[in-house]
Amino acid sequence: MARKKLHRPIAAMAKKIREYRALKDRPRDSQRFAVDYETMQRPLTQKRLPVRAWEDVRNENRLFALLCRLPRFGVGRTVTRKSWLWAHDEPCYWVITKVKADYMAENMDHGRAWGYLTFKGKTEEEVREIDKAMYHDWRMVPKHEEEAFKKFTPVPEETVRFLPYPPLLRAMILAQWQKEGKPIMEEPIIDLEKGLASSQERAKKKAAGTLCLEIIMMAKCRAISSGTASGCLKTAEYSGLLACEGSEQEVRNVASILR
Repeated sequence: MARKKLHRPIAAMAKKIREYRALKDRPRDSQRFAVDYETMQRPLTQKRLPVRAWEDVRNENRLFALLCRLPRFGVGRTVTRKSWLWAHDEPCYWVITKVKADYMAENMDHGRAWGYLTFKGKTEEEVREIDKAMYHDWRMVPKHEEEAFKKFTPVPEETVRFLPYPPLLRAMILAQWQKEGKPIMEEPIIDLEKGLASSQERAKKKAAGTLCLEIIMMAKCRAISSGTASGCLKTAEYSGLLACEGSEQEVRNVASILR
């Protein structure tokens, strides 16, 4: 017999107090992400920043270093990142909708922000928190340039339908064709649309087979419960198979009747 767990209210309260103190004593973002610009180290952990980041740390700004200078912490403004401008031709930016500043930080240059993300011209519908706000590569888009910066005409995506086989599989297919005496007039290729359609058909057949098996089992159970002979079981199974040969809607109708 399992031992009954004792209720220890004092121990539970002590655990909550320890968790609260640990939460209260944890370093704030202004302490975690502080940087000594002479040594390029973080004072809290004494870790040095990567050498490749030194130029951006000296010349670029963090997100809240820009927002703390604006009215209402820049709600409604558009911000982007230097790395996005270099890596993508399509517009990538955040439209800020909500800001929660850390009022305990010096100059209030730390906190959390939320907004709508547009990445490579595609805008997300849900508001989410802006990540990597402590990176030194954020830039504010001037108001008079926002319309031109956001203007984007999407290029129609080119869909690839055919792909070549891998070398080993291609050699095996050519060898099989040569063995069967087929003339090799063209390269073997993979039809992506055909493969997708066949996979969808297999999934549909599998679902229909599961439903047919359920119909047959229900028909058998109905025959057994009514006290019929084994011949009736075969008849019930036959009726279930006949139902499965019909359309999907007919199969579902038979299943609802048997239930």
